[in-house]
Amino acid sequence: MKRALHAEWTKMRTVAGPLWLLLGTVATTVALSAAATSIANCTADGCGDDTTKLTLTGVYLGQAPVAILAVLLIGGEYSSGLIRTTLTAVPRRATVLAAKAVTLTVVVAVGGTVAVLGTVLAGRLILPDLDARALSLSNGPTLRAVFGTVLYLILIGLLSLGVATAVRDSATSIGVVLGLLYIVPILSQTISNPKWQRLLEKLAPMSSGLAIQATADLESLPINPWAGLGVTAAWAAAALVLGGLLLRTRDT
Repeated sequence: MKRALHAEWTKMRTVAGPLWLLLGTVATTVALSAAATSIANCTADGCGDDTTKLTLTGVYLGQAPVAILAVLLIGGEYSSGLIRTTLTAVPRRATVLAAKAVTLTVVVAVGGTVAVLGTVLAGRLILPDLDARALSLSNGPTLRAVFGTVLYLILIGLLSLGVATAVRDSATSIGVVLGLLYIVPILSQTISNPKWQRLLEKLAPMSSGLAIQATADLESLPINPWAGLGVTAAWAAAALVLGGLLLRTRDT
């Protein structure tokens, strides 16, 4: 395992793509969050019920570079043929996938933390004092939203890695992941039956996972914040298990 981790880390740090995608995550997340907070309709009483969720808006788009990074981590090897070299050097295929997952987790954790803390800092600088104080990390709900959002980005990365391992084509994998993230919530809004709409929101990886960002009016959420993150974790686990099984049973 140690050799596999070293190999994956070497690939990650010697290729420019991952760094640019991580920078894209940070820039997109912070920029969109800053834009959302700057145009918020603030009054003397504040900017709304959930300042923390408003400040973390940028994750909606910031997760896309994370998904692409995770897909390319193994999809790029399939397209270039490097996967044969990787599996020759480390014949245990489960070890290869585990090493990629660990490396991805560490990298996304670092980039996600920078991005999320950047949004909080931007919010504190932009919002009025009343709302800026709500963004203190000493506030339990805010800390949960910030920490949970970083976990959410990690889970989206692992979900994307699992999908790419199963599909073996980068373009198709990116389409599948982004479809799950963005198209499913749009489809839920077209359902006229509130019961089915709420059920779809509970099951979709993005709408359920981002419930972790809510710090106010939790009773109105389709799903509890931690339970919602658990749904996203289940999607990631299922994708990794499927990808791992296919990686072991089929030829490269």
